[in-house]
Amino acid sequence: MARVLVVEDDQFVRSALIRHLTEASHTVRSVGTALEALREVAHVGFDVVILDLGLPDLDGSEALKMLRGITDVPVIIATARDDETEIVRLLNDGADDYLTKPFSVEHLSARMAAVLRRSRATTAGAEPPSRVIRVGGLAIDPLRRQAELDGAALDLTRREFDLLAFLAGRPGVVVARRELLAEVWQQSYGDDQTIDVHLSWLRRKLGETAANPRYLHTLRGVGVKLEPPL
Repeated sequence: MARVLVVEDDQFVRSALIRHLTEASHTVRSVGTALEALREVAHVGFDVVILDLGLPDLDGSEALKMLRGITDVPVIIATARDDETEIVRLLNDGADDYLTKPFSVEHLSARMAAVLRRSRATTAGAEPPSRVIRVGGLAIDPLRRQAELDGAALDLTRREFDLLAFLAGRPGVVVARRELLAEVWQQSYGDDQTIDVHLSWLRRKLGETAANPRYLHTLRGVGVKLEPPL
């Protein structure tokens, strides 16, 4: 069974979803705003998120982009909007599936099962390399998802670790932003600001700044590279 986050501000719809999912033996948490959803995802491990678009504090499409900045958890959009152009855009922005209201509980269950099968198959098939990557004073263990700088453990978010490990695996190589989006964020295209924000957070934890880089170097208009300090 799955751990599910329901993001829905309509109390009637929210209660119905919670009841159905609980009866199906899923563990369910629910929130009514985008900011609450981001807080939940940042602190609790979920298997799938059911996301409404018409939220009171932030449009669900923006919430989706922010979710994709911090997690790879599968997201199913559930909304009354049925514009095909918007559906395509949301899928390209990282949604895993899309349901138009009203929908039956059986339909939702089938979509959830399909998304979870794909997610678990991907996870099972992914075997991270066991070798420790070393670049200067950085030591990164992809298997244990641990990173150290000069012997001190780094407290990194999942996305920060993925970004650091990807760049460290290509020391001295300039990686284009499009490649970072594809390989680290698993998106064909997106907002460069997402990369900039995570680079800024990562620099802070490495004890450097964009103006005074040690490991992370940005080449404007080209990409980013990681290399040991001189």
